[in-house]
Amino acid sequence: MVKLSEMREKEVINIRNGSKIGFIYDFEIDLQNGRVVAIVIPSPGKILGMFGKNNDLVVQWKDIVRIGTDAILVDIDIKEK
Repeated sequence: MVKLSEMREKEVINIRNGSKIGFIYDFEIDLQNGRVVAIVIPSPGKILGMFGKNNDLVVQWKDIVRIGTDAILVDIDIKEK
């Protein structure tokens, strides 16, 4: 089992092109069912996730391929987001 606080320390990498997307800033949680629905990664140019454009990248939980010890691998098409 992985804690949400531990996930925030792992870098998110897109397996489609090997690019480093960033680190998790926030989570979308379905409170009714008690499940994480998506992870939120701040857009480039944001400082500490606060200052900058509000074009955050939302990665659906179903798009997470693997959560490793150092990284989270996702399979997304950035053009769609």
